[in-house]
Amino acid sequence: MTHLTRRGVLGGIGALACMPASAKQDWPDRPISLVHGFPPGGPVDTASRILAEGLASRLGQPLTVEARPGATGTTAAAHVARAAPDGYTLMTIPASYTATAAMYRTLPYRPIEDFTMISMTVEYPIVLATYASHSIRTLADLVSLAKSKSTPLQYGTAGVGSLQHLAIELFASIANIRLQHIPYRGGAPAIMDLLGKRVDLVPDPPTALVEYIRDGRLRALAVTGDKRFFGLSDVPTFAESGFPGYAVDGFQGIVGPAGLPLPIAQRLNTEIGSVLADQAIAERLRRLGNQPRHSTAEQLRTNIAADIARWSKVIAEAHIERV
Repeated sequence: MTHLTRRGVLGGIGALACMPASAKQDWPDRPISLVHGFPPGGPVDTASRILAEGLASRLGQPLTVEARPGATGTTAAAHVARAAPDGYTLMTIPASYTATAAMYRTLPYRPIEDFTMISMTVEYPIVLATYASHSIRTLADLVSLAKSKSTPLQYGTAGVGSLQHLAIELFASIANIRLQHIPYRGGAPAIMDLLGKRVDLVPDPPTALVEYIRDGRLRALAVTGDKRFFGLSDVPTFAESGFPGYAVDGFQGIVGPAGLPLPIAQRLNTEIGSVLADQAIAERLRRLGNQPRHSTAEQLRTNIAADIARWSKVIAEAHIERV
């Protein structure tokens, strides 16, 4: 578990002490910026906008979703880390935030200490799929075939160091099999090559794959989460398929700059919980393949720290070159 640094604690105390009581009570009195580091219209952006709508109505101020794509999300994170800790700049982080923290040799921010953790917002598994006519029908088939072949089965992902890449490398290590990673510029071209039978497997979030699975063009072998995915309830987990203890859940969460005053962080956590409990909002998030997930700030912090440690170990053991 990662603890607050002395700098972070003192920064939070200082920010709280310097903020007049009236300012804390009046917050927010102007629009709030919710930043993320990914393209507009993508899954992070869309979920952020749904959450921002719900928060705006509860806080009484607009939340403007600001996409700052670049450098695998690090451009946005550096911007937020440098922002004033006054509650007017927040950030959505996805699970790839932890993979990036493990992959990069240096970052323009500290992944935990330079941020105030607020809450998780959604979680989702990764679905491992193959094309419908492939001889692989189960995860056990995959392991058996991988062990019998002289050349490794190929799997495509959104890129080197992506959550999908690291999740499958972790599985390959546990299963004691060799798989060949084929990186693409995004998940969509990897899926197109799977449909064209040019790769054997693709791991990706459910939203990207479920249409092809339901129409029979792709077959889902297993989901990485610790429980079955609500949108593919007949697909087993990796644990149910013979790999107990294996679980990888993608997520999104909300953070602010280090030193965010505790009353503001606590109010944001409470309001996020209220938004996620709203059935209409929860259903909109589920249609994107997300399960609403409220958490404490410490649960988010612990989750991020544990994932960074896990992916750092996978990267080292799989001899993946860091950038």
